[in-house]
Amino acid sequence: MPCFFCDIQKDDDRKAAESKYFWSRFSEVPVSDGNCEIFLKEHKESLWDLTSEEWQDLFEIIKEVKVKIEEKFSPDGYNFGMNEGKAAGRSIEHVHFHLIPRYAGDVENPRGGVRNVIPKRGDYYKYILDELPERKKYLK
Repeated sequence: MPCFFCDIQKDDDRKAAESKYFWSRFSEVPVSDGNCEIFLKEHKESLWDLTSEEWQDLFEIIKEVKVKIEEKFSPDGYNFGMNEGKAAGRSIEHVHFHLIPRYAGDVENPRGGVRNVIPKRGDYYKYILDELPERKKYLK
């Protein structure tokens, strides 16, 4: 079966950076300006199949891609992560990671960040105030 991330490495004019094990590109369907996809050169489906050396390389290329994004887009923050498995929303069965630049004012209330993948679970302040009052001192 064809794989987008395996095939795109051959001729990709959106390339952001490349390392020993990973390739990165600016997304054609960006969540925000500068959104990059970082994916393993070799076809593996799960993050849990990475070797220790591949894990280390992933962290190194994330830092390199961040520099590229900073140079071109000057974001105010980042969300990053991956959809591991179909239940988590993965649509391409190939290890890939998203580095999503965020900009002040891009959403009304960014609190909760990646926790917002499940509606109404992102803003946990009310829960802490109601159910865990001893943690109120940690809220800003």
